[in-house]
Amino acid sequence: MNKSDNKTLEQRFRFPIIFISILIPVAVAVLFTVKLKDFGIEVEPLSFLPPIYAGINGLTALLLILGVKAIKNGNQKVHERLMTTAIACSVIFLVMYIAYHMTAESTVFGDVDGNGILDAKEKGYAGFTRDIYLFILLSHIVLSIAIIPLVLITYVRALAARFDRHRKIAKITFPLWLYVAVTGVVVYLMISPYYAN
Repeated sequence: MNKSDNKTLEQRFRFPIIFISILIPVAVAVLFTVKLKDFGIEVEPLSFLPPIYAGINGLTALLLILGVKAIKNGNQKVHERLMTTAIACSVIFLVMYIAYHMTAESTVFGDVDGNGILDAKEKGYAGFTRDIYLFILLSHIVLSIAIIPLVLITYVRALAARFDRHRKIAKITFPLWLYVAVTGVVVYLMISPYYAN
């Protein structure tokens, strides 16, 4: 593959990257509000999924760190496999996340009695911890949307063997993706005491 073919490959993926980067957040937002029971489909809440997808976030963070270490040690093949696996983990996370939210009501941080309403007493009990949780959650959500095109562009540049451009964007993609993966675990650990039994 010559240099112009590599550039063409990168250009060929431009529209799919834009399309996927818009489609995923919109689909997640829509599916997040859809409950299967609204369509007469009675399904037990998939309450076993949150610790699994939190674990997948943790695994993604580990894969990212190992991937960067591999490329710094000059092991391009291992780096490629680790990064491809990290992308696969992110896709698996997304599917599980949507499945959970289509079968279960959203959990409110600080809702001790599990009725879905945060009363004044519960809000007072949660205190400043709730503000920290909401900040981490909001930054996690915003960056998880922003990371989609960054990951895809970074990956396509590697596929196109445009490693100079790949390295430039990877310096932005890596810390943001790592933040999203780690905060996914943190958000789960913070909200898990409030999951309905």
